[in-house]
Amino acid sequence: MTDVMKAVQLHTFGGPENLLYEDAARPFAGSDEVLVQVHAASLNPPDWYLRDGYRAVPPEWWPNPTFPLILGTDVSGVVAAVGNNVPGFSPGDDVYSMVRFPEGIMNGSGAYADYVSIPSSELALKPQRITHVEAAGAPMSLLTAWQFLVELGHDAPNPFQPFQHTAVPLDGRTVLVNGAGGGVGHLAVQIAKWKGAQVIAVASSRHEKLLRRLGADEFIDYTLTAAETVVNNVDLVLDAVGGSNMERFLRCIKKGGALFLVNPMGFCGQNEANKKNITVSSTQVRSSGAQLVEAGNLLEKGIIRVVIDSTYPLARAADAHKRAALGSIQGKIVLTNF
Repeated sequence: MTDVMKAVQLHTFGGPENLLYEDAARPFAGSDEVLVQVHAASLNPPDWYLRDGYRAVPPEWWPNPTFPLILGTDVSGVVAAVGNNVPGFSPGDDVYSMVRFPEGIMNGSGAYADYVSIPSSELALKPQRITHVEAAGAPMSLLTAWQFLVELGHDAPNPFQPFQHTAVPLDGRTVLVNGAGGGVGHLAVQIAKWKGAQVIAVASSRHEKLLRRLGADEFIDYTLTAAETVVNNVDLVLDAVGGSNMERFLRCIKKGGALFLVNPMGFCGQNEANKKNITVSSTQVRSSGAQLVEAGNLLEKGIIRVVIDSTYPLARAADAHKRAALGSIQGKIVLTNF
């Protein structure tokens, strides 16, 4: 094993063309870390936000990293080496992880590369029945849906609100998932169904057949119909889209219900929510190998599955980011490195 590897590096913030496939220093496994040879890595919104320098947030929040940096958090691959203090993993194991998130959110977590070092607490054995491509597509989206809908799993301070997010009972309840065709959304549909909910999926028409196969009981094409105008007395809305006018969903949630916001920036309906006794809550997804083990059991049993929008060789990461910019992503975009 040499000290040099191939990686997709960013030397300055900007568009997809700034993602350069080139030689980089290969990382090593620290005492509590595992070195993983990457077979696949998926794209997530924080990747293109960081590539652009997080210009959509206030200037005081802009990152000031040391270039070059390597984007990417979600990986699936094979253990190449383990640190001295790492039990439970051995060279040759197939593993997957969301790497150093949110710790690496402003500096890059290193997944777009031949190798990445990962804290052992963030790593899990890959479910055997799924491919590396599918496993790479899972971690951030799966952990987001899990921590919103099943169990938070940590006591770290919540950057979005003064109280900790808490999942609500779903068995026998009605759940509306907005943005159901995307990475978080399509997994949230499946998890809510697994938990016994009646699920209404909101997405564009191209996703309808898929979402019904994944378990959605009802489907609303948001390009034709505003979901909040045709449904009533929903127990929970999970909005995986964000953006302007998220508070519109309050009108279709029953008193005592809940609105969960994956991206809460810009929400301004708290007064209305208080009048209806609706809990509005958000949380920051965090890396967890233990939760990947637990949620991975559903992948292993085929109860849920990861949908792949498209794949690109690692060397074409720029093209993958251009695909992401087109929108209407069905599931996940994955970089392959076989």
